[in-house]
Amino acid sequence: MNIIFDMDGLMFDTEKVFMKAWDYAGEKIGIGKAGYMVLKTLGMNITAAYDVWKEEFGDSYNQEELKKHTKDYLKKYYDENTVPVKDGLYLLLDYLRDNHCNMMVASSSPRWEVEKHLKTAQVSDYFVDIVCGDMIENSKPAPDIYLKACARLGAAPEDCFALEDSKNGLLAAYRAGCKPIMVPDLWQPDEEILQLIVAKYDNLEQVKTAFESGDLY
Repeated sequence: MNIIFDMDGLMFDTEKVFMKAWDYAGEKIGIGKAGYMVLKTLGMNITAAYDVWKEEFGDSYNQEELKKHTKDYLKKYYDENTVPVKDGLYLLLDYLRDNHCNMMVASSSPRWEVEKHLKTAQVSDYFVDIVCGDMIENSKPAPDIYLKACARLGAAPEDCFALEDSKNGLLAAYRAGCKPIMVPDLWQPDEEILQLIVAKYDNLEQVKTAFESGDLY
């Protein structure tokens, strides 16, 4: 069995940290708290996210200054705090490994950030490989990242489950031909997404239970 994991909001409770970072950075560059932009850019890589910022703020902010203050906040936060792990992650990973499943990460975050979080949470060794937002041309909701993840697994998309929390991520997985499973974080599914997903669970422990019971086969 092949399972592809999103990272932010799915494995780690990092979306809320990013909201605080953009609140901080927004105030630093004079546009006020901008954490709400996380909700507008869920699942996107940073290039696509900044296109949305351009639509929102035009030329009224300096992107390089935003990047600098965002990175400063995140570095300080993660120097002082452990990465917040989502409920059931370790249980699910152990179950899948014990059952000889192939696992990948397909995250829109840059590679350095993905590797840092996986290493800090001590879960790097569970995964065959990672595909990150700075390794693909088109961000989620385009299917690129999932197509690349499937290729690296050596598996057909229809033979891969995709665990996601965001609309953009779920659309990307569906468009690639994977079987999307939703575990909501900051966003609840709309009617469009409910028609596309295989299942929705409240947390990763419920996903483990579903695999154990055979509900997803």
